[in-house]
Amino acid sequence: MHLALLVIFLQCSGVYTQERVFTFNNVEIRAEPSAKVKNGAPMSIICHADISKSANFHLQHNITIFKDGKLVYMIVSDKEVARYEVPIARSADTGDYECTVKADGKTKSSKSLHVWVTGMTKPILTAEKREVLEGEVVKLRCELPEEVPPLQFLFRKTKTNSTPKEKLVFEAYRNFSTAEFSVEEGDNILYFDCFGKRFVKHTNFELESSEPSNRTLVTVKEPFIKPSLIIKSTSNITEGDRIEFECSTVVARMRDIEIILQKNKTILNSVRDEKLLKYSAVATLEDSGEYLCKVEQGRASKTTKLNVVVAELFPKPILSASMSKLDENKELTLSCSISGFRKANFSILRRNSNGDILLKNSRNLTVRVNVNDTGSYICKAEVKGIVKESKPVRISVYAPVSKPTLSVVSGLPEVVLGKPLQLICRLMMGTPPITFTFYKGNEVKKVVINDTYATFLDENIRQNDKRGYKCDARNNHSSGVKTSNILNITVIVPIRNASLGSIPYGDVEDGSGTAFLCSVEEGSWPIHFKIFKKTDHDTLLYEKTESTDRIVWHKETMSRQDTGTYYCMVSNRAKVNVKSHPITINVILASWQKGVIAAFVLILIVGAITLTVWWFLCKKKKAKESSMEMSRSALATNSTNEKLARQHNDGDYYSGSGYIEDGENHMKSTDENKDSMENRHSRIQGHPDAT
Repeated sequence: MHLALLVIFLQCSGVYTQERVFTFNNVEIRAEPSAKVKNGAPMSIICHADISKSANFHLQHNITIFKDGKLVYMIVSDKEVARYEVPIARSADTGDYECTVKADGKTKSSKSLHVWVTGMTKPILTAEKREVLEGEVVKLRCELPEEVPPLQFLFRKTKTNSTPKEKLVFEAYRNFSTAEFSVEEGDNILYFDCFGKRFVKHTNFELESSEPSNRTLVTVKEPFIKPSLIIKSTSNITEGDRIEFECSTVVARMRDIEIILQKNKTILNSVRDEKLLKYSAVATLEDSGEYLCKVEQGRASKTTKLNVVVAELFPKPILSASMSKLDENKELTLSCSISGFRKANFSILRRNSNGDILLKNSRNLTVRVNVNDTGSYICKAEVKGIVKESKPVRISVYAPVSKPTLSVVSGLPEVVLGKPLQLICRLMMGTPPITFTFYKGNEVKKVVINDTYATFLDENIRQNDKRGYKCDARNNHSSGVKTSNILNITVIVPIRNASLGSIPYGDVEDGSGTAFLCSVEEGSWPIHFKIFKKTDHDTLLYEKTESTDRIVWHKETMSRQDTGTYYCMVSNRAKVNVKSHPITINVILASWQKGVIAAFVLILIVGAITLTVWWFLCKKKKAKESSMEMSRSALATNSTNEKLARQHNDGDYYSGSGYIEDGENHMKSTDENKDSMENRHSRIQGHPDAT
């Protein structure tokens, strides 16, 4: 019975489980009427779930709709479709939409759908004032109440028959912005409006613009009228006349009003909180030109211009000189004149950095000049209080040049062959500018214009060049040219190819003398010779300066310590050391030293032979005597007692027998050594060095 109930229960559970099986086939999202909607039109976002399930059970769905990742709509229903209604679509509704469906632990999401709400709402523009004065500021506010930042706002100012002025403002966090426009001179009736702009994501961040805002009218009033500028004196103005200017205006309020009179950006006069400005001066020719009267109040300003022509009363004077270049102690005459005009007060002056120096109140001036009178001179003429000055005249007074001195820059009148020679020509006296001319022989090498000296670099020096140098100098003095003395230059030839030799060369006997010869192939005298022996620090043995191309140094006695390597070092005024190739000297024994050594060795050999023979004969004689005594003792006694046996055990018998054998061998060896020594002695005597 229990088994039957269990079977029935399992069957029922299986039926129930099979009836609640479902799966998501797909989840879709779409927009109606389309994914592109005009601003202000209705829009629906529809999410549809395609589900397969077993029959006869109800499935609850949790449907959520997201815009740009944020939840905008959610519903729980047993229906497979959900609608998110937007009655009035705005640009803020533009974005990426996605829906998600959840049921019994299962979740399925749709693909993303981009919805674009085209167009923008009309912006609202307000102005702080509808009536302003010139110089004031119009403050504006533009708002897009139904738009979401970031946004751009374009403000426009328009006046009759002119191009609008624009201002662009970016707002990252607000849906409104403000701007200010200055009211300028000439503004009368102004119109203002604004536009809104936003970025459109799906069009690569292009800007989409709204329609223009309401047009706002602002009227402008003048705080003061354009100023008038007049000249109260006669219209025909001549130098010396008094000229008087008046600049005036009419203002609504006097506070902070300013009137300025200027010419060529130079302010002549100004007044504050007054309606009238006056300015007067004695007219000069430089007063001709354009004058400007300017009235300012706050940011407002208005100007009036007036062109003035001043007639010339008399032309500028002309200063003339009898000579512009002259020798010192000569007379100079300066004359001042005015073309076609004689009635004037004249004065002659010399220009100076600290102020002009008056020389004479006269038309003419005659002076005897010196070099300190060199400078610029002018004259002035005065008529009716008008003073005019002439163009400056340059007067140059010259002292004669002294005889120039020509020398070598380095000091000594010499040059190393292959090196450049630099000469300098100097003057003690002479008014610059001075023209210097350098000569080599009679050939002009260089011309220089300078004040007190000039230099010349000769890079073409030859060994046998015998031409002397000279220079001359001249200026504008009438005395003419002065010439230096002739400068002769010694050309120093550097040392070339030093060599060292010796007599005898190579092997030198101990105690004998040696002559060292150091010579050069080429080089200017005097020449400094040095002879060295190579050591750890090279030892200087001999040095001498001679006006010759070789020297000989005699070393009287050579010893074994003088064996080694030698070289010589040579130099002259070219200051270049030239080193010879090294030579090697080997100090050997003298002939008499070799003879003494050979004789000493021979004596030693003869002595050794004699001693050996004597020793051999003595040894042989002693051996014979010992042998005869031992033979007699053996024949006399046939038996021996214990004592004699012990003596025999001590080896007397065997010792004697062995001694004889050794003696014979020794004699043979001695004879062989004797023959060897005789042969050796004969060989030493036959050696070439055995003297």
